[in-house]
Amino acid sequence: MKIRAGIVGGAGYTGGEMLRILINHPAVEIKFVHSNSNAGNLISDVHTDLFGDTDLRFTAELSSAIDVLFLCVGHGDAKKFLEANDIDKSIKIIDLSQDFRLKANAGTNWVYGLPELNREQIKKASYIANPGCFATCIQLGLLPLAAKGLLKSEVHINATTGSTGAGQGLSGTSHFSWRNNNLSVYKAFEHQHLNEIGESLKKLDGAFDQVLTFIPQRGDFTRGILAAMYLESDLTAEEAQRIYEDYYAAHTFTHVSKKNIDLKQVVNTNKGLVHVEKHGSKLFIVSVIDNLLKGASGQAVQNMNLIFGLEEGTGLRLKASAF
Repeated sequence: MKIRAGIVGGAGYTGGEMLRILINHPAVEIKFVHSNSNAGNLISDVHTDLFGDTDLRFTAELSSAIDVLFLCVGHGDAKKFLEANDIDKSIKIIDLSQDFRLKANAGTNWVYGLPELNREQIKKASYIANPGCFATCIQLGLLPLAAKGLLKSEVHINATTGSTGAGQGLSGTSHFSWRNNNLSVYKAFEHQHLNEIGESLKKLDGAFDQVLTFIPQRGDFTRGILAAMYLESDLTAEEAQRIYEDYYAAHTFTHVSKKNIDLKQVVNTNKGLVHVEKHGSKLFIVSVIDNLLKGASGQAVQNMNLIFGLEEGTGLRLKASAF
C-alpha cells in the first residue's frame, strides 16, 4: 500500500522539486497538488520539464484521503493555511516554511526536521518543521563540533546561495540581468536562519554561548549553497577529521571528504558534503548542499521516509551532474 501524499503550494520551486521526487518515488501516490492561482492547469504547463511524466492537474480543493501533507508555501503562509483549514489529526504534516522551526513558535507538537540532529524524534513525529537551506548547510558543518562541546570561540561563516533560494517571486535582486555576473551580500549578521542554527547547537551543547558571525551572499548561479566557516580550535587536522567521520558514519546523505569540495558534487542530489582543514590555530570547514533538495524538498521527503518506516534514501538516490 502506497503513502498517499498531498502538496500545497505546488507551483513554486520547492513544490516543483517535491513533484519531481514524488512522481518517481516507489512508495508514494500523489493524491492532489493544491494551487489556487493554477487550479485546473496541467502541472506540466507550469513545471514544463514534467511534460510526459504526469497528467496531474493543480486543484483548489483539498482532500483528507491522504497520509502526509507537504506545505511548500511562503513564510507565514503555512501557519495561516493550518489556521484556515481543519486538517485531520491522522495526517502527517511536513512544513517547508519557517513558521514552526523555532521552539517559541512550534510548541511541543513540531519536531525540527534535520535528520542529522533529530533522526529518532522524526521517526515518531506527526508534524515536521523542515529546516532552512542556509541553516541546513551551516549546521552540517558545525554539528560534530557542538556534539563534542568544541565550539569554544566565535564562528565566522561566509555562505553563498543560488538564485532559487529567493523563490519564484520577482524582485530587484532576482532578475537575470541583475543577478548574472554579479555577487552581493544581504542580511549580514542578522539572517533569520541564525536563530534555528543557534537552537540546534545549544541542543547538542547546552553550554554553547558563542557568536555566529554570518555573512550571506547571493551568487550568480541557479542552485546550491557553499558555506565556508572557521573558528579557533586546539584540534589537529586528524582529530577533526575523525570527529566528523564518526558523527556522520550512520547518516545516509552527509559525507566527509578528505579532498576539497565544490557545488557540482551535490547539485541535483540530496547529499551534503563536508570538508575540514587546519590552518594554524584555526579549523576551517566547508559545507555544500543543493538548496532545493537537501535544503528543502529532498530533506522533506527524507523526513517522510523516516516517519513511515522506509529506508531513509528511498526515492532520493539522485545523481549529480559532472558538468
